[in-house]
Amino acid sequence: DGRQDGDVLRDLEYFRQMYPAQIRHYQTRVAEILDKLDYEGSMIYDEYPDRCSLQALAGSIRKVLENEEEEPPAESMIQVLLCNEVYKRRHGGRRGKYIF
Repeated sequence: DGRQDGDVLRDLEYFRQMYPAQIRHYQTRVAEILDKLDYEGSMIYDEYPDRCSLQALAGSIRKVLENEEEEPPAESMIQVLLCNEVYKRRHGGRRGKYIF
């Protein structure tokens, strides 16, 4: 639709701020965990990331959150948050950098 990545990321961040507080917390933790995979050549930057690899990563994140949280989110929620974070990073956004 002709919008620049910056416009898309601004919209994404705006709407992410509307998530319920608990989901924002989980999104932050997913982003922190994903920081370890945010490097040149990482699978998160593959042209077509492998679904199985993303599902395995979501499972690993779930295990981390199970150790940290009394009520960790469902793995499907983690997959959604993970895909959201990967999308953001692939389009120039980085954790902690809000583009407002």
